[in-house]
Amino acid sequence: MTDKSMTGEELGQKLLQSVRQMKTGRAARTTHIEVSPIVEARNASGLSQAQFAALLGVSVRTLQEWEQGRREPTGAARTLLRVAAVAPEVLRKLAA
Repeated sequence: MTDKSMTGEELGQKLLQSVRQMKTGRAARTTHIEVSPIVEARNASGLSQAQFAALLGVSVRTLQEWEQGRREPTGAARTLLRVAAVAPEVLRKLAA
């Protein structure tokens, strides 16, 4: 039997089953979002995108491009990002 030919009672039962699964935490699917190392470094520093970008000397748009994987940082920016990942407190001190 296809979903189009389902009776009202069958549809109701299917909906109830779905609601029960959701209530018990068994969703039909889960989504896992992989966070880039750049986002992790920024989050660890506790800085906003604007603050982090200013500290690195780049535009917010450039930082967003890095975070979304459309561009790769080079040179000094790459080194600063490594520092941010390893010692986020250093960036917090610099931002203060």
